[in-house]
Amino acid sequence: MKAIKKIIYAWISQKFMGGCSSYNSLETRKCCRSKEQARNVFSKGGIPHAHGKIFLNPWVAHQFAKKHGFPLVIKPNVSGFSRGSHFPITNYRQLYKAIFLAKLWWPTTVVEQYLQGKNYRVVVIKGQIMSVIERFAPFVMGDGKMTIGQLIDQENEVRKSMALFPCISPLKKNAITVKFLKKQNLTLDDIPAEGNIVTLFYRISLAPGGVVKTIDKTTIPIENMTLFLKVLDLFDANILGIDVIFEQDITKDYTEQKCIFLEVNSRPYLKMHDYPRFGKKEDLSPYFKQLEQLEISQADIF
Repeated sequence: MKAIKKIIYAWISQKFMGGCSSYNSLETRKCCRSKEQARNVFSKGGIPHAHGKIFLNPWVAHQFAKKHGFPLVIKPNVSGFSRGSHFPITNYRQLYKAIFLAKLWWPTTVVEQYLQGKNYRVVVIKGQIMSVIERFAPFVMGDGKMTIGQLIDQENEVRKSMALFPCISPLKKNAITVKFLKKQNLTLDDIPAEGNIVTLFYRISLAPGGVVKTIDKTTIPIENMTLFLKVLDLFDANILGIDVIFEQDITKDYTEQKCIFLEVNSRPYLKMHDYPRFGKKEDLSPYFKQLEQLEISQADIF
């Protein structure tokens, strides 16, 4: 049985987890697999997080919305790369549609409160912040001259010149983009005003064309750094990719603004940190050298 599990885990790693790190023990990875597990640890450790609920029956999510109001997030209880996640949900029609789509990924589903703000991935190792990036949904910025379609082509050329492919995906002009623009009363032929940001899809993940920006770690307040390191200790991990939203900015004290921790990733996708669209690429090799010296228990077991 162990041999079979090892083969399956190797297949999962190769198929779905290319570029993801593997520096945590099996026990730690098991504690990080579901959103509910992370939320329970956050709660016990006093970490600010969104109220949420795991459910099979959609009526549970309906009642949650009735109690807490909108906006909300719907996502599979077990997933990665924002697969199956839908936000911000602002009405019951969107809620039930999101539940259906999320359950295509995983039968148990999570409903959570949503905070409008800036989305970050913070990678933490023992005693240190390894890297901080801000993540953006696919977008273009208007110049008052070009159409949205032309801006998409221009942006893709910039990404190509920066050698961001294939880690960062090109922006798309497919039916999904057209449909998303239609919700904003826009088309690919519209010309946005100079400086206007046009969002092309709701998810921040890389597959639909999302990008990342490096954040200078020296600008992170000590209060925030201490909180991130506390999360690492709560999960007894060697490394974690922490997903967190700050209402204003990560460079401001979290106690002076709304802040919610979403989840932790025990095998964070570190490759994307080498391909920022904005900001300066960091040299993370000293951190990798430190991680490579660790003896990981049952690293090849899922």
